[in-house]
Amino acid sequence: MKNIKIYSSSTCMNCTAAKEYIKEKGYEYEEKNVSLDSEAKKELLSLGYMGVPVIFVDDEVVVGFNRSKLDELL
Repeated sequence: MKNIKIYSSSTCMNCTAAKEYIKEKGYEYEEKNVSLDSEAKKELLSLGYMGVPVIFVDDEVVVGFNRSKLDELL
């Protein structure tokens, strides 16, 4: 089972698309919504990312909604 964590925001279309895509593939994920959770926002900034979505699949990182990269990692 993959460990998937998605940093997202409430108004991000690419975040929604990425979450739907991962669900369609049959995977569960942990969502960290930076617009609702200030700790998640601090966490994301401390990792060096300014925008969302940032998707962690195990130890790999996908910045943005990159279908081919997600296919490769899932």
